[in-house]
Amino acid sequence: MRMTLRQLAVFVAVAQEGTVTKASDAVRLTQSAASMALADLEDGLGAPLFDRLGKRLQLNDLGRFLLPQALEILGRCEAFEQAAKGELQSIDLRIGATLTISDYLMPDLMADFLQIRPQAHLQLQVGNTRQMIEAVNQFQLDLAMIEGSCHLPQLQCIPWRDDELAVCCAASHPLAQLNRPLTPADFYAVEWILREEGSGTREVFDHAILKDLPDANIRLTLGHNEAILKIVAGGLGMSCISKLAIEPLLEKQQLVILNTPFWSLTRPLYMLVHRQKYQGPGLRSFLKFCEDQVAE
Repeated sequence: MRMTLRQLAVFVAVAQEGTVTKASDAVRLTQSAASMALADLEDGLGAPLFDRLGKRLQLNDLGRFLLPQALEILGRCEAFEQAAKGELQSIDLRIGATLTISDYLMPDLMADFLQIRPQAHLQLQVGNTRQMIEAVNQFQLDLAMIEGSCHLPQLQCIPWRDDELAVCCAASHPLAQLNRPLTPADFYAVEWILREEGSGTREVFDHAILKDLPDANIRLTLGHNEAILKIVAGGLGMSCISKLAIEPLLEKQQLVILNTPFWSLTRPLYMLVHRQKYQGPGLRSFLKFCEDQVAE
């Protein structure tokens, strides 16, 4: 068969967007042209690449198998074209980050990268660890910075840096008033305000603290660090959250950190990439930059 790059581009766009309508906008074709390109590709292969669910298209087994190869072909063709024109490969990256990382680490990281690569274009998508893993697995992101673990064999977790969590509460909380070392038993009746399940922060709490407090009273779960800390600073319960998020409120004396040496609350942060994704110079450059920032 004579497969075209346009057909591959439409295939990738439909896989990432979920509908031909959205895919046609992404590849700058009319909807009818995009539909025809996909139909011609499937006819040439002699097999469908998607399961049709109304207007929504979902990759089938063959489509999932071929998607990484289509992405690599398109990536290499772009690098080939730019090299032939004597151009440096442009950097256009879709980056994902979990909430704590996006709020407290990514702004400086991206700004510093743009200082040395001013022509780069970076898009940032924010979600919890579970959402970031899914987006990288579906090739919707080039890489993601996550604070939880990932056990999918097709994804590569590259250690990046460590982050330390802490148990915090308002200065008026009874446990903050004790003049003796705390023990896990002191937390039996505590009300907890925590991140949602699926977040890396919640994963640390579940693994480190729930083993000692299996009947912990989880009063509220929220998807934003700032909302949690505002509630805790107001005197309701306590939380276990990254020190990166707590520090601004410590300086304002709105929160205190409790000394809990009996719980291990240090966690690794990772850079997450798909093993089958073609890593062009732009992606490799950003990965190396992130590694070098920690080494300094």
